[in-house]
Amino acid sequence: MLRHKFSVFIYVLIGLAIVGLAFNMFTDTASFLLNLVVMIAIGALIYGAVYYFFLRKRMPNDLKKYKKAVKQSKVKYKQDKLAKKSMSQATRKQAPLLNKRKQSKERATHLRVIEGNKQKRKNRASF
Repeated sequence: MLRHKFSVFIYVLIGLAIVGLAFNMFTDTASFLLNLVVMIAIGALIYGAVYYFFLRKRMPNDLKKYKKAVKQSKVKYKQDKLAKKSMSQATRKQAPLLNKRKQSKERATHLRVIEGNKQKRKNRASF
C-alpha cells in the first residue's frame, strides 16, 4: 500500500512539473529557455562528477590482472634492460646482421599468463 501511495505522489509531482513548465513556456519564453539551459548544464556537471569519481575507476578483472603483470615485469626486468642496451650498442658495431636475427627470434619470456574465460573443449568423438 505504501508503494502505491508513493507512485501516485510521484505521478502528481510529475504532472505539476509539466503544467508549470508549460505555463512558464507560454508566459515567459526567454526565462524558460534560460532555466532549461541552466538545468542541462547542472545535470551535465553532476553526471561528469559522478563519472569522474565513481565510474571511471572501474576496471574489469582481466584488466586489473594485466596491469599487475605489466607492473611486476617492469620491476623485475628494469636492470636487465639497462644492461642489454649497453651490450647491444657494443654488438651493433661488430655485427649488425647477427643482431637483427637474434631480435626476431627472441621471445618475451617475462610476460605472465592471465587466466581468462576459456571455453571447455567439446569431446567431438561423442557426437
